[in-house]
Amino acid sequence: MEKRIGIIAEYNPFHNGHLYQIQKAKELTGADTVIAVMSGNFTQRGDTSLINKFEKAKIALQNEVDMVIELPTIYSISSAENFALGGVKILNEIGNIDYLVFGIEEENLEKLQAIADVLVNEDNEFKRNIKEELDKGNSYPKAREIALKKVLSSENVENIMQKPNNILAIEYLKALKITNSKIKPFAIKRKNTMHNDENINENYASGTYIRKLFIENNFNEIKKVVPKYTYERLLELKNHGTYVTSINDFSDIVIYKIRTMTKEEISQIADINEGLENSIKLASTTCKTIDEIVEKVSTKRYTKTRISRILTYILLDITKSEMEQSKNANQYIRVLGINKKYEGILKKINNDKLITSLKKFEENNGENQLLNIDKKATEIYTIKYPKSVQANLDYTSKFIIKI
Repeated sequence: MEKRIGIIAEYNPFHNGHLYQIQKAKELTGADTVIAVMSGNFTQRGDTSLINKFEKAKIALQNEVDMVIELPTIYSISSAENFALGGVKILNEIGNIDYLVFGIEEENLEKLQAIADVLVNEDNEFKRNIKEELDKGNSYPKAREIALKKVLSSENVENIMQKPNNILAIEYLKALKITNSKIKPFAIKRKNTMHNDENINENYASGTYIRKLFIENNFNEIKKVVPKYTYERLLELKNHGTYVTSINDFSDIVIYKIRTMTKEEISQIADINEGLENSIKLASTTCKTIDEIVEKVSTKRYTKTRISRILTYILLDITKSEMEQSKNANQYIRVLGINKKYEGILKKINNDKLITSLKKFEENNGENQLLNIDKKATEIYTIKYPKSVQANLDYTSKFIIKI
């Protein structure tokens, strides 16, 4: 019987490490089909994708992924918890997914499961411990880590929670449990490089380093660490000026918005609390870039990633109420592309939720709040292409069928 694996990813860009994960997962699970739920034009750490979501989907389909589904923007630029939950909900909706495959730095999945179980079943004492640490000025991730150490003294919590893939893995395990998913977790040890490593190790490199090489126009090095089709498309898109280097490219738009918003309006933006709007407003009067604002506003309590994410929310006008509503919003499944061999999967997805043509979906179902955010994200994203002028990509990009 056919086995399917699901992967929740950013593919920013798709590199040899991603291909290794897919091939290893297929080898170890005996799976035939790979379904990827992929973030779009903006990413989980409050940054931009190097290339647009349609190009990312094309590349993934040429590299053993059989179906690419867009993770709605509101999840893809959210906390690790919401990012994971959004992806798992989509995989649950598709049905018949046997394994959720993800990378980890920790060898022992049981240790990660033990942490996930504590976090799902937060008792009053655990919550009190977190509050105590927050009151000391610690960030939420740090406060949670300290609270976990008190409960799981036998586990190497601090070392585990310092590594981004482990943190995301724990959130996947939580999401599977919270949604009562039938999907089994399947972890694969990350190959040779860590998330922010800036070097090449046996033809593997982190996405962070590959993006740096792209900006530096160092395609000789890129060629060593990405599959052939990724290399060819990246080179072509660089020559055409169809890419965005980072969230910092949007500094003028974001600073203009902050300067013209009232403090009350800023306070309604998702994830802003405890007077953070005052610091952001003040920083906008003396800073010229998003990077400068992040440096100025971040503290022990408010991490750089969190501030960067908040500035992305400001760029996309995402408010607290929209973030809250997203938890119960009508879920859609926007398939960006598919391997022709597996088109039959589409027939088994609820027709009211499936999107292969945005125009047809909206004609039949009307507007969708989360989808409107996706469309806005695409329009804003393409403004910062260095050369190419593109608009309405969500309507003009063709559904991708890999033959």
